Parts: sequence; structure tokens; C-alpha cells
Amino acid sequence: MDECVREKDGRIFLDIKAAPGASRSLLSGIRGGRLKVRIAAAPEDGRANAELIAFFAKTLGCAKKEITLISGERSRLKTIALPPELKGKLLGLLNALPADAGTVPGSPGQNRQTTPR
Repeated sequence: MDECVREKDGRIFLDIKAAPGASRSLLSGIRGGRLKVRIAAAPEDGRANAELIAFFAKTLGCAKKEITLISGERSRLKTIALPPELKGKLLGLLNALPADAGTVPGSPGQNRQTTPR
């Protein structure tokens, strides 16, 4: 299992480094044992946390209420909990990401960001 994902008590825990203020929300790679996620919301009044949860709900195809922010409410370093039935989808997304780079080869002269579908 990826270093940013762990299982405990019937839940999946995902360690994240959030980068709020992006032009769009996207997964940006795995660095330092955390999944870097660019968030299309400002870190004000919980907007970035709400967008983070909405982004994962949409990306993984689940309801927002199934995703819980466990730690990092006021920090860029966060941990979210997911239901165990999303493990396969989550690992598929993570395995498609480059391990230590935020981009994947693709655009001439410029790398493109990785966006889950």
C-alpha cells in the first residue's frame, strides 16, 4: 500500500499536503509520505477543507459525508478518513501518479499536471 495510505479500525486514512489557492483542484504527486493536492479554494473560513472533501468525493464517486477530515483543519498537512470500499479506487489513482514529481511527461516543452478522471 502507498506510504500515504493506511488502514485502521475499518477505515482508510490518507495523509495529504494541501496547496490551497490553485486555479483548479487536482492531485499533484506523492512527496514526503503525503499526497499533494492542489485545492481551488482559498484557505479562509474552511473553504479549502470543504473543497478538499468535495474534490475527493467527486473523484472517488462517493458522498461528501463519507469523507472525514481527521486532522489538519488549520494546517496544510491533513489526514482524511475514507470508507474501506473506496480502497481500490484510491490505490488506482495513487498508482497512476508519479512518485516524486508533480507532473507527468506529455506536453512539449512543458509538463502537464495530473488530473484524475
